[in-house]
Amino acid sequence: MVGRGARRTVVAGVLLSLAILLPLMPQTYSFNAPTLGGMPFFYWYQLLWVPISAALSAVAYRLVTTEDRRRRAAARAGAAGSGGDAANGDERP
Repeated sequence: MVGRGARRTVVAGVLLSLAILLPLMPQTYSFNAPTLGGMPFFYWYQLLWVPISAALSAVAYRLVTTEDRRRRAAARAGAAGSGGDAANGDERP
């Protein structure tokens, strides 16, 4: 079974790949109509992806950093609960 951390990483990867791949497929948006303020769809669609990509990147960053903080806290709690530094051979019961 996949853990919560792995799911968050996969979701972050999917969000980032959407932000990268969708603007790189011009065959899906290379049209003149509809226009927005006299600007063809091709241009305003690309400009629309700037804030969308920023938002997707922010969500992906948040997912990854919260999982990283959770893992670090769990590692600190595990190290503090062991009673010693196992790397230096100082294990206490």
